[in-house]
Formats: sequence, C-alpha cells, structure tokens
Amino acid sequence: MTIGEIFNYAIENWEVLSIPIISAIVGWGTNVLALKMTFYPLEFKGIDIKGIQGVGWLLPPMGWQGIIPSKAASMAAKSVDMITSQLIDVEEQFARINPKVIAKEMAPHLVPLTRRIISETVAQEVPLWKLLSEKRKELVYERAAVEIPEVIEEIMQSVKVNIAEVFDLKAMAIKKLTEDKALLNSIFLKVGEQEFKFIEQSGAYFGFLFGFIQMVIWLIYPAWWQLPVGGLIVGYLTNDLALRMIFQPQTPINIFGFKLQGLFIKRQKEVAKAYAKIIADNIMTMPNISEQIFKGQSVDKMIKIIEKHVSQSVDNTAGFSSSLIKFTTGSQAYENIKLVTTQRFVEATPQYIHVIFDYAKQALDIEHTLREKMGGLPAPEFVGFLRPVFQEDEMKLIIIGAILGMLAGFLQLLIV
Repeated sequence: MTIGEIFNYAIENWEVLSIPIISAIVGWGTNVLALKMTFYPLEFKGIDIKGIQGVGWLLPPMGWQGIIPSKAASMAAKSVDMITSQLIDVEEQFARINPKVIAKEMAPHLVPLTRRIISETVAQEVPLWKLLSEKRKELVYERAAVEIPEVIEEIMQSVKVNIAEVFDLKAMAIKKLTEDKALLNSIFLKVGEQEFKFIEQSGAYFGFLFGFIQMVIWLIYPAWWQLPVGGLIVGYLTNDLALRMIFQPQTPINIFGFKLQGLFIKRQKEVAKAYAKIIADNIMTMPNISEQIFKGQSVDKMIKIIEKHVSQSVDNTAGFSSSLIKFTTGSQAYENIKLVTTQRFVEATPQYIHVIFDYAKQALDIEHTLREKMGGLPAPEFVGFLRPVFQEDEMKLIIIGAILGMLAGFLQLLIV
C-alpha cells in the first residue's frame, strides 16, 4: 500500500482511526475524574435523602463528597498511626528539652507576676502585711524571685517524666486533621504529587494502547457492543494498572537490565522530606502542642503538676512567715494564699508559655526526626502511608473509571 493509499484510507475511515485517540482521552479523563472524586469536594454536595420524610431510610444520598474528606476521622487516624507507632516517640523527643533552659526563658516573665500575686493575695488575707516595711516586703519578693526558676525547672522535669500522661499526640493530630479537611487533603496531595500526575498521564498512554488493540478488533469484528465493552475495559485497566505501578514491586526487580520498582517507593527520601515539613509546620507545632497540654483531655493532670510545685514553692518562700500567718490570721488564711497563688499560676502559664516556643521547637527538632525515620522505613511500611488513600475505596474508583469508559464507548459507537 502506497503512502497515498494509506492517506486516502485514513480520510475515508477517520471514525475508526479515532478510536485510539478517543480511548486515550477517555483513559486520561477517567483517571483525572477519579482523583478529583478522591479529594473533592471537601463537604457533601447534593441532596441528602435522609432528610426527606418517608423515604430517607430507603435511598442513599444523591450527591458526592471526596472520599478522603468524607472519612476524615478514619483517614486521619491511619496517617497519625504511622507518626505515633513508627516515627515519633513522645518521651524520647521531650527528653531533649532542658528544664534549666525553660526556666531561664520563662523566669523574667513570671517574676513580676509573682510579685503582683504576693502583693495582692497576702494583702487581702493578712492585714499585718500593710504594716510591714518596704524592706521586709522586698525580702519576701527576693525569696520568691529565687524560687521561680527552681519551680519552673521542677514543673518541666515533672512534665518530661509524665509526658505520656499530659500530652496525647494522637488525639492532637486527629483533632487538627478532622477539623481541617483541606490540610488532610494537602498532606496526601503533596507527598503523592508525582504519583498522581503519573496516574493522570498513564491513563492517556494506556488508553491509546488499549484503543489501538480495540481498533484492530473493530476492523475484524465490528459488533455494536464491542466499543462500549472495550471502553469499560479500558476505564478499568487504566486505573488498575496505574495503581499497581505506583506501589509494586516493593523491592527492585531487574528485567533485561531495567530496574523496576514502585514509583512511590523510588521517591522515599523525597517524600519523607515533604511529609516531615508539612507535619512540623502544620500539626506538631509548638502552639498546637501547648494547646493540647493546657486545653486537652489531660489538662487536669497538668494542673496537678503545677499545683504541686507551686504550693511547695509558696511554703519555701514564706518560710518562718507561714507560722506567723497561721498564728495571727489562722491556718485558713494561709491555705487561701496558697490556693489563690496556685490558681493564678495555672491561669498564667499558658499565657507565658509562648516565650519558650523557639527553643522548644529547636530542641524537639520534629522535622528532622520525621524526615530521618520515614526515609529509613522498610518499603512495606513506607508504602503503608499513601496506600490507604486508595485502599479506602480503591474498587469504587476503578469501577467509576470503568463505567465512564463504557459511556465513552457508546459515544464512540455513535461516531463510528
């Protein structure tokens, strides 16, 4: 067949020759749509049939919410499990913090507060305080100033020893990710950025290849059902093959001199770097850690630690004066002083804790720890991070791709 004959044949049979091209478009389009449906929309869009009286129990919701956002709690739990079980040991991380440094950072802010608390509280409970000379009062203030760094250091040391009781890393991370679905999405989208691009592009490549085979079959046996069935197969296989190539094989395999390995696994160091930065900048931040300690479910335990050491510090500061206070105004007055002082410190600590954030961030070094440990995970454990994104509803996505491919097949049938 001459070039001219081939050209004339192509013009006369352009509908048939378009099959591979349309198949490539279908493969690309179904993969892109499947990925979009994995992450978006963040909230349910459509009609919630459950709200319609009489039929709510019978029909499913008519609409869609991204698979990841719709299962934010379970997806957050899965992603956090890797952090808590394989990457971060809370006790080990907090052991890096030096209580003396914390005391040095916070003392200048708490000493003036202590002076105000003593002046206001003792003046209210002990009438004789007003009769003391300024020199005698200054002696009390000086003893308190000496006590402050020590009590801060003791509190921090107790926090380090009991960190697992006062700080729940898993609860903090899950709370942040379920409240911020966009952040949950961004973690997977960022670390799997290259893999998601491959899924989109491979749809076109595989679609064209399968479409060419489909065209040959059509020329031999042009049954009306062939194009819809072929479209269904193309939609199914393009999604399935792309997912397989991302995660398999986990260990390198040499075939004719070419090393084959899952695309995601090849990028382990790069992924670990991106993941560590996202977690360190958005989840395991010092403001978030502080909020979890002072406002989380274990806040009572943190308060007890502060109360214990502040109460002892009041005794040390008062010294002989404690007996004098009890003798002149009664034991209850002294207990009130301790109670009010402790309460004021409990309230003030979260307000001043921000002064240690820079040091604590440097000492904990969350980003470096995550990057090193994640980069060194064995392949099966590393794959376990991104794989849940697809496993959650993998078959649903593949079936959606197959259905869309079949619909495109009917469209091709109309053209051909």
